[in-house]
Amino acid sequence: MGSRGMTLIELIIAVTVVGILAAALGFSFQGWARGYNVESQIKRMHMDLMNARARAMHNKRINFVDFPAATQYNVYDDTNTAPDGNGVLETGADTVVSQTNLDARYPVTWSNGTTVQFNANGLSNNNNTICSTAAVAADYDCINITTTRINMGQLNGGACNAASCAER
Repeated sequence: MGSRGMTLIELIIAVTVVGILAAALGFSFQGWARGYNVESQIKRMHMDLMNARARAMHNKRINFVDFPAATQYNVYDDTNTAPDGNGVLETGADTVVSQTNLDARYPVTWSNGTTVQFNANGLSNNNNTICSTAAVAADYDCINITTTRINMGQLNGGACNAASCAER
């Protein structure tokens, strides 16, 4: 045989191999994209919680982060009974700082009440864990809130294994 080109068999084998690789990479990409979406949602929630804490310290006034649904959270500044508020979340009277709708494919759950409160010193009123319910592999899929810290983590056996950024 001369070296004038490829045979039909060689061409079919090459196209089949490329098709199999494309299908495998497509499924891999979809899993990666779901993990990325969960992680970016958790990071946004972490940022909003940190901002609420900082705003409470800056304004010397209580801030609330309320989770009325598994796909939504709102940040409030306690301004009812000005200038310092009354320490009670009143969704109709307190100032709404932000309202965030989460991706409905990746709802969250929380362990201890639906409201996180930060006092004028930036301390949380209760320990809480916020977790994504999506069963995907993500580096961060939960947030652990203690009195003095807000850390992102990874679910491990139903518990949020959170560490500070310096430890990661």
